[in-house]
Amino acid sequence: MAKKKQREEEQRRQLNDYTKPDEFQILKKKTIKELIAPSGIDATNIDHLEIISNVTRYARSFFVSTLPRMCTFPELFRDMYLFGDINTSIYINPIPESRSQNELNRVINEIETERIVAADRGNINRESDLGQKRLEAEELRDEIAAGFNKLYEASIVSTLFAYNLEDLERYTKLLSTEMSKSLVSIKSAWGMQEEAFKSNLPLMDDKIKKTHTFDRRSMGTVFPFTTSEVGHSTGVPLGINKQTGVPVLFDNFHSSLTNYNMVIFAKSGAGKSVTMKTLISRSAVLMGVQSLALDAEGEYSIVAESLGGINVVISPTSKTVINIFDVETEIVKDEITGRDKLVLNVENKVEDVTQALLTMAKGSTRSEEVNELTKQIIAESVAEEYAAHGINSDPNSLFEAAQTGGSLSGNMLGRKKKDMPTIGSWYRRIQKKADDNKNPDYNFHYSYLLKVMKQYIREYDGQMAYFDGQSTFDLLEGALFINLDISQLEEKFARPLAQQILLEWIWEKYVKKNSEDRTKAAKKRVLVDEAWMLLPFPEAVDFLNTMARRARKRNVSLAIISQRFQDFYEKPEAQAVLTSSDTKLFLAQDKAEIQYLKEVFKLSEGEANFLVTCLKGEGLLKVGGDSAIIQIRPTAKEFEFVETNLNKLVQKGKRTDNKY
Repeated sequence: MAKKKQREEEQRRQLNDYTKPDEFQILKKKTIKELIAPSGIDATNIDHLEIISNVTRYARSFFVSTLPRMCTFPELFRDMYLFGDINTSIYINPIPESRSQNELNRVINEIETERIVAADRGNINRESDLGQKRLEAEELRDEIAAGFNKLYEASIVSTLFAYNLEDLERYTKLLSTEMSKSLVSIKSAWGMQEEAFKSNLPLMDDKIKKTHTFDRRSMGTVFPFTTSEVGHSTGVPLGINKQTGVPVLFDNFHSSLTNYNMVIFAKSGAGKSVTMKTLISRSAVLMGVQSLALDAEGEYSIVAESLGGINVVISPTSKTVINIFDVETEIVKDEITGRDKLVLNVENKVEDVTQALLTMAKGSTRSEEVNELTKQIIAESVAEEYAAHGINSDPNSLFEAAQTGGSLSGNMLGRKKKDMPTIGSWYRRIQKKADDNKNPDYNFHYSYLLKVMKQYIREYDGQMAYFDGQSTFDLLEGALFINLDISQLEEKFARPLAQQILLEWIWEKYVKKNSEDRTKAAKKRVLVDEAWMLLPFPEAVDFLNTMARRARKRNVSLAIISQRFQDFYEKPEAQAVLTSSDTKLFLAQDKAEIQYLKEVFKLSEGEANFLVTCLKGEGLLKVGGDSAIIQIRPTAKEFEFVETNLNKLVQKGKRTDNKY
């Protein structure tokens, strides 16, 4: 009995094995569509498809319906290729020469018939136009017969994707508008969405066959293979062009640039600081470019140490004092003789100091109590301070026992420079003017200034008195890198105030010393890190704009680095310094910021989408009118002083400890 059951079980198992289909046979029976198409594509709509997965996407396919009579490479379909989340397929089929000749002869006969009819009717314009078309058709026929040309049939199909129908409709209108600029018309594959979608798959099967005729020259304009080479014949290697694999050489001071300024925008952690440190170190070593960083986050001190530069820390506990009243001579060309002459522009310095004191008086709350009367009191007192020290437009007035008739050749060596006015001496002057004031309209403003400005006065132990006194530090000419570290100051107000004051001081001590003669001037860079901190303060923004406009004449590059572009977007006066910068580098961006960047810098849909999805160290470099996708990779040695990620620094320290 047991043997019988065992025998029946064996027969049942063999029968199951015999009827079980082989997996290969299953694959053979499936169609290509079943094998590669997502299981959740809904093709019931006549004007779009729904691709159902974890996140539903919508797709709409188009075909090119009309083309311009003349086209140029690579402008014909550029806007379509770079539009964003879009796929485009072009089916190209060569037309045999015998068929080409027959069709062209037929076209020539039709044109000639129409031309004769137009001539009989006296339509001179149409007769002339048809005559020109016949001439072009005959030339093309003769070129094909001689083997110099060829005809092709081409069908262009695109599929646009979006995550909701509203965006799909908006992208459709935008794509149609963009393509119409180059006289290309596109039509939705209405009622043929499934066929058009299949045509745009890598199956080499054109199911809609909406063809156009091209010759060899015009056919070449549809290819998307362009190389965008950015860079200069001189400079430092900044990164790799990801499209071509070619190193990008960048010269911040190249003669082809209209100005030497540059801006870098990216979200936190995208590589802004690493990029700037790499550029600073390479340009210092390879080109001798001198750089000065206004360091808001304390990230550049290690670069100063590595380059043998200078690191200056400004904090409530440091003994470093920088006097906002410091003023320097500058070399300008005489408009009449064309020779260099030494000048001292005290009037401009009075305005700069006034702007800084206004920012101080407004404070972090940006008080509305400060108005034109307050500014007038400040400006008059600043001018009186310089006059009291005997400082005027004569360059010799900066020195003790100044001689008259100073000139560029005047001997100023060995002479002692005068002490400058200070915020403390200016405050004491305000006190005296308040006591002597008889005008009741000024009483409130004197009282306000005496109250709020006391915090900046060392005599009263003000908590922000680090700018009161004679400067204890002077910039050294020839230093490859100088870092002014203000990261220990309070972020809301003290740090942006320090940025404004130091920018004015840098202009006097660092920028103005550079000759206007570029053959003599050193190449200098001023870096403003986290520049968004300055934006709430109008006086600071105004000085930043002024500096951006005037820096080029001094052979100086102003570099702006920031992560909060929306703040710049909301202040039109702050956009001037950005749009006037010839070099722009955009690294990875937040989705919330990308729309503002697109509007201000005229980015394409493709460029914008790339910036949202790119990896750390990748970005879009725009130099003048050229742009390229760049990848910035510091060397292993450079990473020792450009890395800013604390976790990686800790890991590197552990590896070093283990090694030794």
